[in-house]
Amino acid sequence: MLRRSLLTLALASPWALAQEPAAALHQRLTVLDSHLDTPMQLARPGWDIRQRHRYQDDLSQVDLPRMREGGLDGGFWAIFTPQGPLDAEGRTQASEHGLAVLTRIRDLVAAHPQDFALALRAEDVPAIVGRGQRVVFISMENAEPLAADPQRLLTYHRLGLRMLGLVHSANNDFADSATALPQWRGLSPAGRELVSAANRLGILLDVSHASDQVFDQVLALSTAPIIASHSSSRAITHHPRNLDDQRLRQLAAKGGVVQVNSFPSDLIDTVPNPERAKALGPLYREFRLAASLGPRQVADLAERIRQVEARYPQPRATLDDYMKHLLHILDVVGPEHVGIGADWDGGGGVEGLEDVTQLPRISERLLAAGYNEADLAKIWGGNLLRVLAAAQAKAVADN
Repeated sequence: MLRRSLLTLALASPWALAQEPAAALHQRLTVLDSHLDTPMQLARPGWDIRQRHRYQDDLSQVDLPRMREGGLDGGFWAIFTPQGPLDAEGRTQASEHGLAVLTRIRDLVAAHPQDFALALRAEDVPAIVGRGQRVVFISMENAEPLAADPQRLLTYHRLGLRMLGLVHSANNDFADSATALPQWRGLSPAGRELVSAANRLGILLDVSHASDQVFDQVLALSTAPIIASHSSSRAITHHPRNLDDQRLRQLAAKGGVVQVNSFPSDLIDTVPNPERAKALGPLYREFRLAASLGPRQVADLAERIRQVEARYPQPRATLDDYMKHLLHILDVVGPEHVGIGADWDGGGGVEGLEDVTQLPRISERLLAAGYNEADLAKIWGGNLLRVLAAAQAKAVADN
């Protein structure tokens, strides 16, 4: 297994020496993240996941060297599709985009079999990690690629899809978004059918980005436990993307898991700044299309984003803010129902937790808060694998 030695840690710096117990424990654990947007990086011309990159240069937060340093064994790699118009052309574009990203993820595994392995079942993970490979589960963020033909879910499942997020930041053909005015009052009729189809296939249903009504309806309809793959606490920050304590408890009561997100605007309250939003809006849209940009263009985009942020400064979310959400959710539902889904390469990351190399800091904070190794094993991957295994076992039992 590819793990840093204690000697390397001890020689690295006084900080590393002081934190050796937490760092060593972290490296022993199976560390999985439930929402990696890294497939967006994979299509960039000249971008190599085997090479070490810097966020300051190319806005990336995950690559193989940084995964090794931060002890990240892998997780769910997302087929993210930006929501387009709800018409025939929009559905066609979403369909083509989804299949292209799915191919990109599978090509990653095929091109680097010594470093990455496709996982299809929760039970696959120990052997993959034991061989020193990184775990590649496939998820979908925004089900719109299925809108033209929901039966295509069978194809995605056959090619490795194991988690399905119904909606993103705008309503789609299946469900209402948490950040849009209601269209369906929860799930559409097609959305209800999609929930049932996912259950039959053993695909884990993901309610992050979904409206409260969608959350309630999916929780009621699903015959298997569900997940919020990257969400935070509404009790700490009143953002519609976050989950309130009552829904957290309902999720846990049905065996589900909430994976805590590090998207800054979900973690802290900010004063609306229309000028900042107007300036950043086109840049973030450009970021979503960064797969079509060369290295120099990406570096230029990163610099323009920094300039706008400096021109219109706002309070920055920090690791302390992230831990407030994580510790609150742990207090509400316990370590059996919490995990990490930081939204790396999709806008996640805060001061003190800028990329995956800094994941051991979370373990350090959890140990300081009184959680033990068994708790951390659940939070870092055990709970995620349990809920996936439960969804797959229920499908087998019902079919």
